[in-house]
Amino acid sequence: MKRGKKYVEAAKAIDRTALYDPAEAIALAKKVAVAKFDETIEAHIRTGCDGRHADQQIRGAVVLPHGTGKKVRVLVFAKNAKADEALAAGAEYVGGEELIPKIQNENWFEFDVVVATPDMMGVVGRLGRVLGPKGLMPNPKAGTVTMDVTKAVQDIKAGKIEYRLDKTNIIHVPIGKASFTEEQLADNFQTLMGAIVKAKPSALKGQYLKSVTIAPTMGPGIKLNTAKFM
Repeated sequence: MKRGKKYVEAAKAIDRTALYDPAEAIALAKKVAVAKFDETIEAHIRTGCDGRHADQQIRGAVVLPHGTGKKVRVLVFAKNAKADEALAAGAEYVGGEELIPKIQNENWFEFDVVVATPDMMGVVGRLGRVLGPKGLMPNPKAGTVTMDVTKAVQDIKAGKIEYRLDKTNIIHVPIGKASFTEEQLADNFQTLMGAIVKAKPSALKGQYLKSVTIAPTMGPGIKLNTAKFM
């Protein structure tokens, strides 16, 4: 894969053979985020889990103390008083059955997170084929299937992110923007890693965290010393 000049220059600042402490890695990630926009700083956590086994799945959510730096648009499936609550909490879109053709037929996806009250999951279930592959399906483990729509919407707006294994058993999550201070990024990262360490499946035998890498959107990855999280 041919890399651009900026990427190649930025990569020179990183020792590929080294395992960095979180503070050093965050400082480097900010330094190598040289794109013309405010890059997202992401964490990529390779686990020893096998997500094909239900007892080795990892899925949950955590509120990052400083948020992600991104405006998150929330869609809530709710009715009556719960719909009013969701709007009052700041949800951009609230509705029910009438949203199904809009999403299915008009390919409407102007939202980043979907929340639903349990009584609406029958309706939402019909969208499983379109929401599932995009990672938008509400889930009780992530706190997005709940009667407390006020808390769900407020947490998401405050910087709640969902983490889950992808098909290759890696977790990819944002921890903030390159414009954040090193302290803000470090707080967010430590909060995230605390949640992931706690989420270790009891059925897992062998090494849990195979590698942890921090990288800006357009920049090179910086590997961390995983011993710090054991």
